[in-house]
Amino acid sequence: MEKHELGTPPRRRNQRLLGQNMLQTGSRSASTEDLDSPCLSPLRRSSPGMSRKAYGSVEELTSLDVTGETKRHRFRVESLSISEDSEQAIEGCSHTAVYIENPEYETRWYFKYFLGRVHQNFLGSDERKNPFFLSVVATDADNHGAMQHRCILWHRSGNQRLCLPLTPSKSVNYKTILQKFGMTKFDKAPRELVSPAIQKDLLTLEEQEGAVNFKFGVLYCKESQSAETEMFSNESGSEHFRKFLDLLGDTVQLLDFDRFRGGLDVKTNTTGTESVYTVYKGHEIMFHVSTMLPYSPDNPQQVERKRHIGNDICVIVFCEGKYPSFRPSSIKSKFIHVFAVVSFDQDEDGYRLQVYSAESVPLFGPPLPSLGLFRDHVGFRELLLAKLMNGEKAAYGTPIFKDKRERTLDLLIRNLERDYDAMMAPRRSLLILPETLSPRIQRRKVQAKVTEFQQIGQDLKLKKIMKGDHPTSLQTSSPFKKDPWEPQLLCQELFPHDIICGDSWGDQVVIASSDGVFVLYEDHYYPLINKMVTVQQLSVCESRGLMVFRGGNGNATGE
Repeated sequence: MEKHELGTPPRRRNQRLLGQNMLQTGSRSASTEDLDSPCLSPLRRSSPGMSRKAYGSVEELTSLDVTGETKRHRFRVESLSISEDSEQAIEGCSHTAVYIENPEYETRWYFKYFLGRVHQNFLGSDERKNPFFLSVVATDADNHGAMQHRCILWHRSGNQRLCLPLTPSKSVNYKTILQKFGMTKFDKAPRELVSPAIQKDLLTLEEQEGAVNFKFGVLYCKESQSAETEMFSNESGSEHFRKFLDLLGDTVQLLDFDRFRGGLDVKTNTTGTESVYTVYKGHEIMFHVSTMLPYSPDNPQQVERKRHIGNDICVIVFCEGKYPSFRPSSIKSKFIHVFAVVSFDQDEDGYRLQVYSAESVPLFGPPLPSLGLFRDHVGFRELLLAKLMNGEKAAYGTPIFKDKRERTLDLLIRNLERDYDAMMAPRRSLLILPETLSPRIQRRKVQAKVTEFQQIGQDLKLKKIMKGDHPTSLQTSSPFKKDPWEPQLLCQELFPHDIICGDSWGDQVVIASSDGVFVLYEDHYYPLINKMVTVQQLSVCESRGLMVFRGGNGNATGE
């Protein structure tokens, strides 16, 4: 049985995920350097399992409100280390694993496996009289010819998923499946829902897990600025800030913009005329840039700007100067849970990053690498976007969002129970899907209902895909987007030339560079093709003794 334990507490699940998938480097928390600052005071560690090295420590930041009263905020501080050793480290090996945690492309089960396919849905209530839905579909396990039941339990606390093997000779009833979810007693035993319209409502329930597309704030902070009124009142940014925005994404005109708008006005330009937009691994991202939002010289609070940025969960703060003066306590917001403080080191032509997370936010990756400087601007962009996306997902586990989501789910499920109570079929115990029945058993009337059920689901799925509300690919768009055949260089130590591509050949490696094609064996290399031919892509077929490559002027094959 393959079980997906979504009931695991978010903090513990993320810690396990981080421990398995991350390269935990020996970064030193910036809070160590800031302990003498008047706005920071050290506290005991929030958890024995939290690594100060890789994820920072929890500190208490104090600030004064307008009445002069002291306010205290607890943030987890995560930063790169800045030391002589790190500056001398090999730049090519400074990468950390960049990935999206709990990707919607894999976790949106109902959209991916159920919608538009023949499946069954049941409605019942548990022993506490809380209604729930159960969805079951027969699928091929990863297209390997092993049939299985995929099951989703929709409950006020969120949905749970598991897989059960499908044995044609052995029937499975709903009680067996619900026992796997830990449910044994019911106020109302589940009954099947036969209305095709339930597909749209269950898709709405799945969307409550979190947004597929993201909106992030970008706040410009001049050197020595510390008050939010000063930062929100900056009318324009520096040349370094403009280059940073170009790195994040494309500057788009908001009027009649037909993609994800992130709450901005695309009809009358009341929220500005331009913004920054990008697509990263199938997710659309709209940035709320402070200097692009409307500026009001008569309003020092800049309410229109803060209305958008103050309601974002994650905010990038671009600070001028090598040592940022920004502190999270400067911004008064109940919704901002993660600050990514970015600064540009002009002397080194690289970016530095410091991340502040509210203490209630579970740990999230990717961890920041040990180097104190990102000279690889494209790699920095990917890590920053992944960090922000994972941070927003992690923030959904905090009480302010978790309680709101449970109230929303409870209201939606109770409304659906009321709407579909009269549409339920007579009680049936066996989960025998129509598509598994013999054609002689399927009557024409039943087949017509099955066809209608599938058609409604397929139409709904197509509309969602066309609208861009569900991730169906890992598409990424940016001015620095690589061609599909371009490899990702993780480490370059022994080879002095700029690597374009490569492949293994036995116990050797064939490497194409701007200075020709070389064969690398252990600690030495020798030339194979001179630099007169620029190889953009190559593949080695060892069984045939062939190397197929694509040059700059066409295709070629060598043996």
